[in-house]
Amino acid sequence: MDKIKWGILGTANIARWATIPGIKQAENAELYAIAGRNPDKANRYKEEFGFEKAYGSYDELIADPDVQAVYIPLPNDLHLKWVTEALKNKKHVLCEKPLALNAAEAEEMYKTAAENGVYLMEAYAYLHSPYVERLKKDIDSGIIGDVDYIESAFITQGYKEDFRLHKEFGGGAMYDLGCYCTTMILTLVNSDPEMLKAVAEFSDLGVDLNTSAIMRFKNGVRASFNIGMILGENTNSRYDRLYIHGSKGCIRSEVEYNQEGCVGYFVCNGDGCFERKLNVPHNYKLEIEQLGRCITDGEKPHITPEFSIKNAKLIDTVLKEIGF
Repeated sequence: MDKIKWGILGTANIARWATIPGIKQAENAELYAIAGRNPDKANRYKEEFGFEKAYGSYDELIADPDVQAVYIPLPNDLHLKWVTEALKNKKHVLCEKPLALNAAEAEEMYKTAAENGVYLMEAYAYLHSPYVERLKKDIDSGIIGDVDYIESAFITQGYKEDFRLHKEFGGGAMYDLGCYCTTMILTLVNSDPEMLKAVAEFSDLGVDLNTSAIMRFKNGVRASFNIGMILGENTNSRYDRLYIHGSKGCIRSEVEYNQEGCVGYFVCNGDGCFERKLNVPHNYKLEIEQLGRCITDGEKPHITPEFSIKNAKLIDTVLKEIGF
Protein backbone atom coordinates (compact mmCIF):
# COMPACT_ATOMS: atom_id res chain seq x y z
CA MET A 1 0.00 0.00 0.00
CA ASP A 2 1.23 3.46 -0.92
CA LYS A 3 2.07 5.52 2.14
CA ILE A 4 1.57 9.27 2.18
CA LYS A 5 4.42 11.26 3.73
CA TRP A 6 2.85 13.60 6.29
CA GLY A 7 4.20 16.85 7.66
CA ILE A 8 2.80 18.38 10.86
CA LEU A 9 2.69 22.17 10.89
CA GLY A 10 2.95 22.95 14.57
CA THR A 11 3.42 21.23 17.91
CA ALA A 12 -0.10 21.69 19.29
CA ASN A 13 -1.43 19.32 21.93
CA ILE A 14 -4.09 17.92 19.59
CA ALA A 15 -1.29 16.78 17.28
CA ARG A 16 0.41 15.03 20.20
CA TRP A 17 -2.56 13.14 21.63
CA ALA A 18 -4.75 12.69 18.58
CA THR A 19 -3.47 13.14 15.04
CA ILE A 20 0.11 11.90 15.37
CA PRO A 21 -1.12 8.63 16.97
CA GLY A 22 -3.70 8.46 14.18
CA ILE A 23 -1.00 8.77 11.52
CA LYS A 24 1.11 6.11 13.25
CA GLN A 25 -1.87 3.72 13.24
CA ALA A 26 -2.94 4.45 9.68
CA GLU A 27 -1.95 1.84 7.13
CA ASN A 28 -1.46 4.33 4.30
CA ALA A 29 0.42 7.09 6.17
CA GLU A 30 3.98 7.82 7.27
CA LEU A 31 5.17 10.34 9.87
CA TYR A 32 7.77 12.28 7.94
CA ALA A 33 8.32 15.86 9.14
CA ILE A 34 7.42 18.14 12.05
CA ALA A 35 7.78 21.92 12.17
CA GLY A 36 7.56 24.30 15.11
CA ARG A 37 8.39 27.91 15.84
CA ASN A 38 10.57 26.52 18.64
CA PRO A 39 13.26 24.29 17.01
CA ASP A 40 14.00 22.54 20.31
CA LYS A 41 10.36 21.54 20.73
CA ALA A 42 10.19 20.33 17.14
CA ASN A 43 13.28 18.19 17.74
CA ARG A 44 11.74 16.75 20.90
CA TYR A 45 8.70 15.71 18.85
CA LYS A 46 11.04 14.19 16.27
CA GLU A 47 12.76 12.06 18.89
CA GLU A 48 9.57 11.14 20.73
CA PHE A 49 7.48 10.10 17.73
CA GLY A 50 10.09 9.07 15.16
CA PHE A 51 9.77 11.81 12.54
CA GLU A 52 12.46 11.69 9.88
CA LYS A 53 12.88 15.47 9.84
CA ALA A 54 12.28 18.43 12.17
CA TYR A 55 12.11 22.04 11.04
CA GLY A 56 12.32 25.28 12.97
CA SER A 57 9.92 27.09 10.66
CA TYR A 58 6.67 26.28 8.87
CA ASP A 59 8.03 27.56 5.55
CA GLU A 60 10.85 24.98 5.58
CA LEU A 61 8.43 22.09 6.00
CA ILE A 62 6.11 23.35 3.26
CA ALA A 63 9.10 23.73 0.92
CA ASP A 64 10.22 20.12 1.47
CA PRO A 65 9.45 18.33 -1.82
CA ASP A 66 9.02 14.97 -0.06
CA VAL A 67 6.10 16.21 2.08
CA GLN A 68 2.91 15.13 0.33
CA ALA A 69 0.28 16.07 2.89
CA VAL A 70 0.24 18.62 5.70
CA TYR A 71 -1.77 18.58 8.90
CA ILE A 72 -2.44 22.04 10.37
CA PRO A 73 -3.41 22.29 14.08
CA LEU A 74 -2.52 25.97 14.48
CA PRO A 75 -4.71 28.58 16.22
CA ASN A 76 -7.79 29.45 14.17
CA ASP A 77 -6.60 32.89 13.04
CA LEU A 78 -3.58 31.29 11.30
CA HIS A 79 -5.50 28.76 9.22
CA LEU A 80 -6.08 30.95 6.16
CA LYS A 81 -2.41 31.93 5.82
CA TRP A 82 -0.86 28.51 6.28
CA VAL A 83 -3.51 26.45 4.51
CA THR A 84 -3.08 28.76 1.52
CA GLU A 85 0.72 28.51 1.64
CA ALA A 86 0.59 24.71 1.76
CA LEU A 87 -1.95 24.45 -1.05
CA LYS A 88 0.06 26.77 -3.31
CA ASN A 89 3.06 24.49 -2.73
CA LYS A 90 0.97 21.55 -4.02
CA LYS A 91 0.51 19.93 -0.62
CA HIS A 92 -2.71 18.17 0.30
CA VAL A 93 -4.04 19.64 3.53
CA LEU A 94 -5.95 18.40 6.56
CA CYS A 95 -6.77 21.45 8.68
CA GLU A 96 -8.17 21.40 12.18
CA LYS A 97 -11.69 22.62 12.72
CA PRO A 98 -12.91 25.23 12.28
CA LEU A 99 -11.22 25.50 8.90
CA ALA A 100 -12.01 29.19 8.62
CA LEU A 101 -13.22 32.14 10.66
CA ASN A 102 -16.04 32.69 8.17
CA ALA A 103 -17.56 31.21 5.04
CA ALA A 104 -15.73 33.63 2.73
CA GLU A 105 -12.36 32.38 4.00
CA ALA A 106 -13.47 28.76 3.55
CA GLU A 107 -14.56 29.42 -0.03
CA GLU A 108 -11.25 31.13 -0.75
CA MET A 109 -9.25 28.15 0.58
CA TYR A 110 -11.25 25.59 -1.40
CA LYS A 111 -10.81 27.69 -4.54
CA THR A 112 -7.05 27.68 -3.97
CA ALA A 113 -7.08 23.89 -3.50
CA ALA A 114 -8.95 23.41 -6.78
CA GLU A 115 -6.61 25.76 -8.64
CA ASN A 116 -3.59 23.76 -7.45
CA GLY A 117 -5.06 20.30 -7.97
CA VAL A 118 -4.78 19.17 -4.36
CA TYR A 119 -7.18 18.06 -1.64
CA LEU A 120 -8.23 20.17 1.31
CA MET A 121 -10.30 18.58 4.08
CA GLU A 122 -11.54 20.01 7.36
CA ALA A 123 -10.61 17.85 10.35
CA TYR A 124 -13.77 16.58 12.01
CA ALA A 125 -12.41 13.18 12.97
CA TYR A 126 -15.62 12.15 14.73
CA LEU A 127 -17.58 12.33 11.46
CA HIS A 128 -15.46 9.44 10.15
CA SER A 129 -16.61 7.23 13.03
CA PRO A 130 -18.90 4.23 12.47
CA TYR A 131 -20.85 5.65 15.43
CA VAL A 132 -22.11 8.52 13.27
CA GLU A 133 -22.57 6.22 10.28
CA ARG A 134 -24.78 3.92 12.35
CA LEU A 135 -26.76 6.84 13.77
CA LYS A 136 -27.60 7.97 10.25
CA LYS A 137 -28.47 4.43 9.22
CA ASP A 138 -30.89 4.03 12.13
CA ILE A 139 -32.52 7.37 11.40
CA ASP A 140 -32.83 6.61 7.68
CA SER A 141 -34.35 3.20 8.47
CA GLY A 142 -37.32 4.89 10.16
CA ILE A 143 -36.73 3.11 13.46
CA ILE A 144 -37.82 6.28 15.31
CA GLY A 145 -40.09 7.54 12.54
CA ASP A 146 -39.74 11.00 11.05
CA VAL A 147 -37.22 13.15 12.91
CA ASP A 148 -38.72 16.39 14.18
CA TYR A 149 -36.22 17.63 16.81
CA ILE A 150 -32.50 17.29 17.54
CA GLU A 151 -30.68 18.58 20.59
CA SER A 152 -26.90 18.65 21.01
CA ALA A 153 -24.77 19.83 23.92
CA PHE A 154 -21.01 20.13 24.39
CA ILE A 155 -19.85 21.86 27.56
CA THR A 156 -16.28 21.69 28.72
CA GLN A 157 -13.76 23.30 31.05
CA GLY A 158 -12.68 26.89 31.30
CA TYR A 159 -9.04 27.77 30.78
CA LYS A 160 -6.70 30.07 32.69
CA GLU A 161 -4.40 30.67 29.72
CA ASP A 162 -5.33 29.50 26.24
CA PHE A 163 -5.69 30.97 22.75
CA ARG A 164 -9.35 29.93 22.87
CA LEU A 165 -9.96 32.75 25.34
CA HIS A 166 -8.73 35.43 22.93
CA LYS A 167 -10.87 36.90 20.16
CA GLU A 168 -7.86 37.91 18.04
CA PHE A 169 -6.84 34.23 17.81
CA GLY A 170 -10.28 33.05 16.75
CA GLY A 171 -11.23 31.93 20.23
CA GLY A 172 -14.57 31.37 21.88
CA ALA A 173 -17.00 28.54 22.50
CA MET A 174 -18.70 28.74 19.09
CA TYR A 175 -15.49 28.21 17.14
CA ASP A 176 -14.09 25.62 19.56
CA LEU A 177 -17.19 23.63 20.55
CA GLY A 178 -20.19 24.85 18.62
CA CYS A 179 -18.75 23.64 15.33
CA TYR A 180 -19.13 20.08 16.63
CA CYS A 181 -22.81 20.60 17.38
CA THR A 182 -23.55 22.31 14.08
CA THR A 183 -21.78 19.64 12.03
CA MET A 184 -23.61 16.88 13.89
CA ILE A 185 -26.96 18.56 13.29
CA LEU A 186 -26.21 19.24 9.61
CA THR A 187 -25.09 15.62 9.18
CA LEU A 188 -28.37 14.31 10.57
CA VAL A 189 -30.74 16.83 8.95
CA ASN A 190 -30.91 16.72 5.17
CA SER A 191 -32.09 20.30 4.75
CA ASP A 192 -31.05 23.94 5.02
CA PRO A 193 -31.78 26.17 8.03
CA GLU A 194 -34.40 28.89 7.49
CA MET A 195 -34.60 30.39 11.01
CA LEU A 196 -32.07 30.77 13.82
CA LYS A 197 -32.04 32.55 17.16
CA ALA A 198 -29.07 32.55 19.53
CA VAL A 199 -27.84 34.13 22.76
CA ALA A 200 -24.45 34.12 24.46
CA GLU A 201 -22.54 35.03 27.60
CA PHE A 202 -19.29 36.84 26.84
CA SER A 203 -16.00 36.95 28.71
CA ASP A 204 -14.11 40.11 29.64
CA LEU A 205 -11.84 39.39 26.65
CA GLY A 206 -14.76 39.45 24.22
CA VAL A 207 -15.25 35.77 23.38
CA ASP A 208 -18.43 33.78 23.90
CA LEU A 209 -18.10 31.48 26.88
CA ASN A 210 -21.62 30.07 26.77
CA THR A 211 -23.84 30.02 23.66
CA SER A 212 -27.28 28.57 22.97
CA ALA A 213 -29.18 28.46 19.69
CA ILE A 214 -32.44 27.18 18.26
CA MET A 215 -33.10 26.71 14.57
CA ARG A 216 -35.71 25.47 12.16
CA PHE A 217 -34.92 23.79 8.86
CA LYS A 218 -36.81 24.04 5.58
CA ASN A 219 -38.05 20.45 5.97
CA GLY A 220 -39.66 21.32 9.32
CA VAL A 221 -37.05 19.74 11.61
CA ARG A 222 -36.13 21.85 14.62
CA ALA A 223 -32.81 21.70 16.40
CA SER A 224 -31.02 23.32 19.31
CA PHE A 225 -27.56 23.30 20.82
CA ASN A 226 -25.90 24.42 24.03
CA ILE A 227 -22.16 24.93 24.28
CA GLY A 228 -19.92 26.38 26.93
CA MET A 229 -16.46 26.70 28.45
CA ILE A 230 -17.83 27.10 31.95
CA LEU A 231 -16.97 23.97 33.96
CA GLY A 232 -14.32 25.35 36.27
CA GLU A 233 -10.76 26.13 35.24
CA ASN A 234 -8.26 23.61 33.85
CA THR A 235 -10.36 20.64 34.89
CA ASN A 236 -11.00 17.46 32.90
CA SER A 237 -14.77 17.83 33.13
CA ARG A 238 -17.04 17.88 30.10
CA TYR A 239 -20.66 17.22 29.24
CA ASP A 240 -21.84 15.75 25.93
CA ARG A 241 -25.40 14.99 24.94
CA LEU A 242 -27.27 14.12 21.75
CA TYR A 243 -31.04 13.64 21.66
CA ILE A 244 -32.98 12.87 18.49
CA HIS A 245 -36.78 12.83 18.67
CA GLY A 246 -38.92 11.19 16.04
CA SER A 247 -42.60 10.48 15.41
CA LYS A 248 -42.19 6.89 16.65
CA GLY A 249 -39.44 7.16 19.26
CA CYS A 250 -36.11 8.69 20.11
CA ILE A 251 -32.34 8.17 20.24
CA ARG A 252 -30.33 9.25 23.30
CA SER A 253 -26.57 9.40 23.58
CA GLU A 254 -23.95 10.79 25.94
CA VAL A 255 -20.98 9.60 23.91
CA GLU A 256 -18.20 12.19 23.83
CA TYR A 257 -17.05 13.47 20.46
CA ASN A 258 -14.10 11.54 19.03
CA GLN A 259 -14.43 8.53 21.33
CA GLU A 260 -13.03 5.13 20.42
CA GLY A 261 -13.53 1.65 21.81
CA CYS A 262 -16.93 0.35 22.91
CA VAL A 263 -19.47 3.17 22.51
CA GLY A 264 -23.21 3.16 22.11
CA TYR A 265 -26.54 4.93 22.22
CA PHE A 266 -30.09 4.08 23.26
CA VAL A 267 -32.95 3.63 20.82
CA CYS A 268 -36.50 3.79 22.20
CA ASN A 269 -39.70 3.22 20.23
CA GLY A 270 -43.00 1.37 20.52
CA ASP A 271 -41.14 -1.93 20.81
CA GLY A 272 -39.17 -0.80 23.87
CA CYS A 273 -35.61 0.43 24.40
CA PHE A 274 -32.28 -1.13 23.53
CA GLU A 275 -28.65 -0.06 23.46
CA ARG A 276 -26.83 -0.04 20.15
CA LYS A 277 -23.19 -0.90 20.92
CA LEU A 278 -20.34 -0.32 18.50
CA ASN A 279 -16.62 -1.03 18.43
CA VAL A 280 -15.11 2.22 17.17
CA PRO A 281 -11.49 2.53 15.96
CA HIS A 282 -9.32 5.58 16.57
CA ASN A 283 -11.25 8.38 14.82
CA TYR A 284 -8.09 10.20 13.77
CA LYS A 285 -6.72 7.03 12.15
CA LEU A 286 -9.92 6.79 10.09
CA GLU A 287 -9.61 10.46 9.10
CA ILE A 288 -5.98 10.13 7.98
CA GLU A 289 -6.67 6.94 6.03
CA GLN A 290 -9.66 8.49 4.27
CA LEU A 291 -7.74 11.52 3.04
CA GLY A 292 -4.92 9.16 2.05
CA ARG A 293 -7.32 7.22 -0.18
CA CYS A 294 -8.43 10.48 -1.74
CA ILE A 295 -4.81 11.22 -2.64
CA THR A 296 -3.89 7.77 -3.95
CA ASP A 297 -7.20 6.46 -5.27
CA GLY A 298 -9.25 9.56 -6.03
CA GLU A 299 -11.83 8.86 -3.33
CA LYS A 300 -14.19 11.75 -2.52
CA PRO A 301 -13.32 13.51 0.77
CA HIS A 302 -15.72 12.48 3.51
CA ILE A 303 -15.89 16.08 4.70
CA THR A 304 -16.69 17.79 1.40
CA PRO A 305 -16.09 21.45 0.52
CA GLU A 306 -19.85 21.90 0.21
CA PHE A 307 -20.43 20.59 3.73
CA SER A 308 -17.68 22.71 5.29
CA ILE A 309 -18.91 25.87 3.58
CA LYS A 310 -22.50 25.15 4.60
CA ASN A 311 -21.37 24.72 8.20
CA ALA A 312 -19.24 27.89 8.04
CA LYS A 313 -22.29 29.83 6.87
CA LEU A 314 -24.31 28.46 9.78
CA ILE A 315 -21.59 29.49 12.24
CA ASP A 316 -21.51 32.94 10.60
CA THR A 317 -25.25 33.24 11.26
CA VAL A 318 -24.87 32.26 14.92
CA LEU A 319 -21.97 34.69 15.48
CA LYS A 320 -23.92 37.52 13.85
CA GLU A 321 -26.96 36.69 15.96
CA ILE A 322 -25.02 36.83 19.24
CA GLY A 323 -23.15 39.98 18.23
CA PHE A 324 -19.67 38.44 18.16
